[in-house]
Amino acid sequence: AKLKSFAAKIIQLLKEWTETFPYDFQDEKSMKELKEIAHRITQCDEENGTVKKIISQMTQNLLMALSARSQYQEIREKFRQPVTDKGTILKAKPQSTQKDILSVCCDPLILAQQLTYIELERVSNIYPEDLMQIVSHMDSLDNHKCRSDVTKTYNLEAYDNWFNCLSMLVATEICRVVKKKQRTRMVEFFIDVARECFNIGNFNSMMAII
Repeated sequence: AKLKSFAAKIIQLLKEWTETFPYDFQDEKSMKELKEIAHRITQCDEENGTVKKIISQMTQNLLMALSARSQYQEIREKFRQPVTDKGTILKAKPQSTQKDILSVCCDPLILAQQLTYIELERVSNIYPEDLMQIVSHMDSLDNHKCRSDVTKTYNLEAYDNWFNCLSMLVATEICRVVKKKQRTRMVEFFIDVARECFNIGNFNSMMAII
């Protein structure tokens, strides 16, 4: 009875650990230790298959979480690769083929909604380990130690980069317009987009536009 009670507590601990900090189990050594602990727990309650089912589901969820984050990281790495100078590309294109943002989307509300979807996608990929990484990095700087064991996830960096990209997009769209009247219209459009972002509750995009 004591073993079963202890096993239930260990399962709860492992379940919360694997759900909250799956990156802790991405290397083979950690995964092997997890499997060894799981095997011992199942032996405590071999008669009842419930424990085995819970552990199997926990392991499956962990592998799916690691796989999803790995795929997201691969996509992020592709975007991180250096590209050809954008200024050269714009100069090479005829003026008639260079579309401004108003020709793509002239409704401030729709653009604000699309920006919010991007914000939510970026935020949904920020996990507790990303925040813990910053804390551990700051601790290592304070103690003058090298934390080479910390795995970089780039999710907070991606969110920060998106803020900068949006700011640059707004500045570029305004500055590339030659006529003052059109430029004024573009500034007013982005003010309306920022207002719609505020109404939605997307303050990050609003601040990037400002």
